Amino acid sequence: MACGCLFTACAKAQSGKPASNTIKPELKIDKNLSDTQLLDLVQKQTFRYFWDFAHPVSGLARERSNTSFNYGHEVTTTGGTGFGIMATIVAADRKWITRDTAARFLLKMVNFLGKADAYHGVFPHWLDGATGKTIPFSRKDDGADLVETSFLFQGLLTARQYFNADNPVENELRGRINWLWNDIEWDWFTRGGQEVLYWHWSPNNDWAMNFPLRGYNECLITYVLAASGTRYPVPASVYHRGWAQSNFFINGREFYGYKLPLGFDNGGPLFFSHYSFLGLDPRGLKDQYADYWEQNKNHTLVNRAYVLANPKNYKGYGSNSWGLTASDSWQGYAAHSPNEDLGVITPTAALSAFPYTPEYSMEALKHFYFDLGDKLWSQYGFVDAFSESHNWYAKSHLAIDQGPIIVMIENYRSGLLWKLFMSCPEVQAGLKKLGFESPAIGK
Repeated sequence: MACGCLFTACAKAQSGKPASNTIKPELKIDKNLSDTQLLDLVQKQTFRYFWDFAHPVSGLARERSNTSFNYGHEVTTTGGTGFGIMATIVAADRKWITRDTAARFLLKMVNFLGKADAYHGVFPHWLDGATGKTIPFSRKDDGADLVETSFLFQGLLTARQYFNADNPVENELRGRINWLWNDIEWDWFTRGGQEVLYWHWSPNNDWAMNFPLRGYNECLITYVLAASGTRYPVPASVYHRGWAQSNFFINGREFYGYKLPLGFDNGGPLFFSHYSFLGLDPRGLKDQYADYWEQNKNHTLVNRAYVLANPKNYKGYGSNSWGLTASDSWQGYAAHSPNEDLGVITPTAALSAFPYTPEYSMEALKHFYFDLGDKLWSQYGFVDAFSESHNWYAKSHLAIDQGPIIVMIENYRSGLLWKLFMSCPEVQAGLKKLGFESPAIGK
């Protein structure tokens, strides 16, 4: 890999060890940064997770920066890799790395994926980053993971649209992405033609996980891509009679003065408004069920308003310290939300909400960096989470939390990833099929 860029990746290709040890970024808190400089710094530093700490063989994103839950640094995450692919596009566009370096890095990754385990074209949640073999997520979850694969392809399709030059590397990158995309048998995951998608399938356990995807949650992107599939798409009925049919899809009630069109009372964890919308542009995105800009903005405002109300009187909650979403906590991993409040603030929650609540997100960013930076700021950006009530500050970083920070700040600043993903002709056709309207959909 060429190394004429800010971050050097040469050492990790040779050492086989995490390259985080090869770069010692300056971690002193700079109190004189402007808002623009602070956004630059946070995006660039967080990108190190996907660059310095990428798996040395495959380039895939590691699940987390610490070894925990009885696995080590060989575990890569397909969904987190999708987020990392989008982060790499940001890095190339902002010239932290050269375009050719980024394209070659992604081509190495895509070539690896082409030989890795997949099931009816769908990848598992975890892959061994050196061998491409499935690492079981649980005893029965040892095969295809449709949702994680959707997050991966949200990134890959965005990369295909960005790397559009007529040269050997980018031509091959686009071709191999198309090859992987065309192989996904979305219709297989209707489990014999049912009008709903299923999350998992395993060659050892078949459909034993038995998890139909019904809304509303982070999985909207799965239905959009399944409807967009080139060779094995699903019909619109799967969306309307599967995803849109559940006891927690339509809401319509107000919480802290904000109407929530869809989903759980109080909105659930904030990643619902992030993961599917790294590529899906919610601005003006509507279907018969909701206006998704209203959904995501009000979800964010409800989450923040709950923290300000602070019914459990946790230390450290306030207008500059808010954001409840799934992350590590002082007692293990938890899906933090107003309905599951353990006193834990997760930086990705407020920072990935920049498009929806820029002033409130900036207020939180300044507090996390200027006031709490000695506890939260690290070589990979902000640590995963913290709880002032429990005097607990994570040492860990998770790919699925770091990635949206870079991508959603960029969507706030330039709309780059939204423009790219929404330019995919397959995605436009899939959205039309499902009855969506958007300024980004051609006539």
